[in-house]
Amino acid sequence: MKLTHDLTHGHDPYLYLRLGELVSSAAEDAFAEHMLAFVNSLVPIHGLDLSEWTLDADRTRIGPSKCLGSAGQPHDLCAPDTLPHPLLQSVMEMEAPLLIQLKTPPSPQHPRRSTHQCHLVSGSGDLRWVICVHRLASLRAFSVAELTLLKSLSDTLLPLVAHRAQLLAQPGTRWTGTTQADSELESLHQAFSGRLAQDAVNLSAREQEVCLGLLTGITVSEMAQRLNVKNSSVETYLKRATTKLGVSGRHGLTRWMAFVPSRAKHVSAVAEDMPAVPEAKAGTRKDHYG
Repeated sequence: MKLTHDLTHGHDPYLYLRLGELVSSAAEDAFAEHMLAFVNSLVPIHGLDLSEWTLDADRTRIGPSKCLGSAGQPHDLCAPDTLPHPLLQSVMEMEAPLLIQLKTPPSPQHPRRSTHQCHLVSGSGDLRWVICVHRLASLRAFSVAELTLLKSLSDTLLPLVAHRAQLLAQPGTRWTGTTQADSELESLHQAFSGRLAQDAVNLSAREQEVCLGLLTGITVSEMAQRLNVKNSSVETYLKRATTKLGVSGRHGLTRWMAFVPSRAKHVSAVAEDMPAVPEAKAGTRKDHYG
């Protein structure tokens, strides 16, 4: 796999398509694959795992864990017992989202399964939702610039993982076209509301409705027909909303939704009894791996 990526890349016309596919697949088996495609288009990775961890009754250890999806090259699945004790303690006592970096050398027994790992963690009550991204340990560790970007993405991606966990926990749910569409819209609405709260932005009901509609991929004309207004009215609502958000236009709205000024805490760690891998400095150079 050739990893060539410049974090200062220009406009990617497929970024919005990938984000839309990800949001719309929260209840589908392909959710992890869509998230891998989205993240990999921004930060080169070889795989990812999605999971839900549950704290035990006295909150002294992490009990059952549930796999919510996995995608990419074969690798050892992330599990609570793979984290050193101090990091587990951070996860159990977390008050804000976490980013945990694990840097490990290649394993002689399974060189293609040994990976650099980055855990993105959010939580509520006794539940923890985890995105674990992997890169083969034979390649460089995640750079500072890449970790910063992952932290930014996590505030959009982790609410989707939490919503997926809720959907999968509903017993006997039959995903008809209508119920799946409702689920997709609810997933987007939760993520959008979370973004507004983080930025302390208040939009009118109509401004929110227009933004959500455009984020799902419908056109201005279709939105105008749905609201029974002129195209210019939809464009006015969009302009008012994006002005409050500090962006411009439909693409600016999607970028705002995808790239979040993260509040996640970064915890860098090295697995016990393993030599550290020097962390690359942030920069704009390109790295090539054959």
